[in-house]
Amino acid sequence: MTEENSTPQRRKLGEGVITIVDRLIDELAGPVRRTRQEAASTLAEMAREHADRLEPDVERVTEALVDALCRPEAQTRWEALGALREVATNHPELAVQAYEGAEASLFDENSSRVRIEAFRLLARLGASSPELSDKVWPLLDEAIQCFHGDLGYRDMLDSLLEFAEGNASDASKQALVERISFDVTGGRGYVKTCSAKIADAVEAVK
Repeated sequence: MTEENSTPQRRKLGEGVITIVDRLIDELAGPVRRTRQEAASTLAEMAREHADRLEPDVERVTEALVDALCRPEAQTRWEALGALREVATNHPELAVQAYEGAEASLFDENSSRVRIEAFRLLARLGASSPELSDKVWPLLDEAIQCFHGDLGYRDMLDSLLEFAEGNASDASKQALVERISFDVTGGRGYVKTCSAKIADAVEAVK
């Protein structure tokens, strides 16, 4: 990100100082597809690497990202989901506003990247508290059954390990172990290895 872009900008006299976050929020809701994609990508990068810059406006940023899950282009949606996943690390109570949009994205028929990012967001939400784990588990469970064997399933397994190691409820963790039990004993390669790690992680916190 250039220094020019990081400097607050002023539109017109009397309208006040417009920061880069203000501009990105506006562009994310704008009419131009490419501009929306770039704004979503920049917000996702900031959420990963410069979360402190979003913190003062985290509520407005979250609302804008949730709204962006309704955009037609896949990239805007997967970037927004990735940014919301980072928000969920410290503010799950805000990121949970994306639940409905994430549910729709989880079963997107045209983009595996959108599906994976939705799954990762839901898994991180579930790892944050027993209540949220019980809320998101039925969606994660359905997705496991739908996408088992897909190339993106490995990324989903990584997020399930986070779910198992986190603050999910005992009931949700046990349901996860039961769902992946076949892969623990009969799986192959990375799927078997990661499934075993998930089962071990659940057992370790009992």
